[in-house]
Amino acid sequence: MKLHSLRNTPGAIHRKKRVGCGEGGGHGKTSGRGGKGQSARSGSSIRPGFEGGQMPLYRKLPHRGFNQAAFRTEIAIVNVGDLARLDASVAEVDAVALAKAGLIRGGETTVKVLGDGEITRAIKISAARFSAAAKAKIEAAGGQALVV
Repeated sequence: MKLHSLRNTPGAIHRKKRVGCGEGGGHGKTSGRGGKGQSARSGSSIRPGFEGGQMPLYRKLPHRGFNQAAFRTEIAIVNVGDLARLDASVAEVDAVALAKAGLIRGGETTVKVLGDGEITRAIKISAARFSAAAKAKIEAAGGQALVV
């Protein structure tokens, strides 16, 4: 392949639309702007949601309510299968160890362990929450699930 042999994909290049150059081109007379009015004028740009002076929909609808997003607690999620992939020398796992291993973000302290995956070795895990399946799998492997 050489630079002079490169070609565009068919349909990638379009002719420039020449408006206002006679009716034969298909974009004559009003140049695709319709009849008269604000949007037919040069330099016209109407902001989104403008309804020609009529009370816009976003101002008609009520803006009430409360959002819990600012007050909710973010919970980092770790699966049992992820814990099985940790270094074999690690016997006790907490939020700091999980962050160091890259399984959760650094600042996250509230961790929930879910039961997806399998674990074969005994690990002592400290977390805020455990699903029933995760707790059962950890204890079946001889480990401990401590709720912090």
